[in-house]
Amino acid sequence: MAPEVFLLVLCAAVVHAAWNALVKVDGDRLALLKAMSLTQLFLSLCLIPFVAVPAIESWPYLIASPTLATAYMLFLNRAYHAGDLSHVYPLARGVAPLGVAVVSIGLLGERLEPAAQIGVLLIALGIASLVLARGAAGLHDPRSSFYALGAGLFIAAYTLTDGLGARAAGTASGFMAWMALFNAILVVGCIQWLQRGKQRPVAARSGRIGIAVGLMSYGATWLAIWAMTVAPLALVSALRETSVVFAVVIGVVFLKERLSLIRLVSVATTLIGTALLKFSR
Repeated sequence: MAPEVFLLVLCAAVVHAAWNALVKVDGDRLALLKAMSLTQLFLSLCLIPFVAVPAIESWPYLIASPTLATAYMLFLNRAYHAGDLSHVYPLARGVAPLGVAVVSIGLLGERLEPAAQIGVLLIALGIASLVLARGAAGLHDPRSSFYALGAGLFIAAYTLTDGLGARAAGTASGFMAWMALFNAILVVGCIQWLQRGKQRPVAARSGRIGIAVGLMSYGATWLAIWAMTVAPLALVSALRETSVVFAVVIGVVFLKERLSLIRLVSVATTLIGTALLKFSR
């Protein structure tokens, strides 16, 4: 992976972790996510006149990606009803790089040198092992693991769809703008349905954070989609999911969460995997 691609995807992972932390600490997550999606809808409408129209071959991916991303959100929501954030989120994000690697290498014919393959595996194991930081308390309800694994498979599916769609589109920016537009419309529609009969005014703080999160998420997703047009999907996916490690760091430094030995080992494992990706050709 080229150094500039590596650094940009790593930046995207940091931004992803930051906006997830902002969502976590807000008291009205649905309102925040709605403001986030409306921001992305508006931004896409502003950008579409200035970007190339994606090739017709990419339009099935443009339709499929928002659908898969919405399914991921629904599975994740069900998982959070049954389990804790610190159990569900790492498990879902840890499964995704392995899923992308298996499909991209086994079915799409992408080639990774042994060091990169080991790096992908270490990143996935490091992220997923953060689940153990909760101990037995985090594993008492198998439904949370079932839904988290389902969410992870949907992450892998929309990651592959985004990468293949952007390559087929011939324009990462055009694909991103149209995909984000369709995704925002679908998410806003789902939130409207979830809030039916119990909508209330959006708090000013949630609205401001939602706008900031919308811009941050948009930029991070664009960087990842662009990277998948110039680098193997498995490498981009694995590096992107190191956002979970950055989320742990943010939690410890800014939210004063406890850093256990298991979490420290998980972070170290993920960082070793990241280093292997950096130095693999």
